[in-house]
Amino acid sequence: MIHRETLTGLVLAGGQGRRMEGRDKGLEPFAGRPLVCHALAPLNGRVAECLISANRHPEAYAAWADRVIADLETGYMGPLMGLYSGLRAATGDWVVVVPCDSPLLPDDLVARLIAGRGDADIAVAHDGRRLHPVVALMRRSLVDDLGCAFAAGERRVEGWFGRHAWQAVDMSARAEAFANLNTLDDKRRLEACRREALRS
Repeated sequence: MIHRETLTGLVLAGGQGRRMEGRDKGLEPFAGRPLVCHALAPLNGRVAECLISANRHPEAYAAWADRVIADLETGYMGPLMGLYSGLRAATGDWVVVVPCDSPLLPDDLVARLIAGRGDADIAVAHDGRRLHPVVALMRRSLVDDLGCAFAAGERRVEGWFGRHAWQAVDMSARAEAFANLNTLDDKRRLEACRREALRS
């Protein structure tokens, strides 16, 4: 069993936001709160510490995290580098990672990843149609291998998973919770759908 005190939560918010007009996605408002606050919601109270991986505006993110960390290598090298930096910084034996731009993740996300892991080193959310590689639970001890993979040229999170025992966790009953906001239009559409759902 994986207990709360052995868990570190990690929110990936270190991207350039190129498809969102260069905005810092995690700080973009959604339903009255920054997106990063929504990303933290399924982690709060369920992990021993929360880290935010951010390469811009660390002073703003500091209000919501136990610690804010930047990529260990500069140049916006993608989510795999954010994951590597987070695993390096984590104090727990296990790390739960979520992206900053999925504001509807279920409250029981951590429990479901733990329950669905089996004996695997990595558990990854699957919405019934596709895998969500940055919604995952993994052993922190994999960090050295991740560093080696990155040094060898690996840049895809899924590519690195393939080096280890990993398990897809069926979350198809809550597929809508994995909506990802890549653009401002995505954000507006989801906000409109949420308002409509609250009215009905």
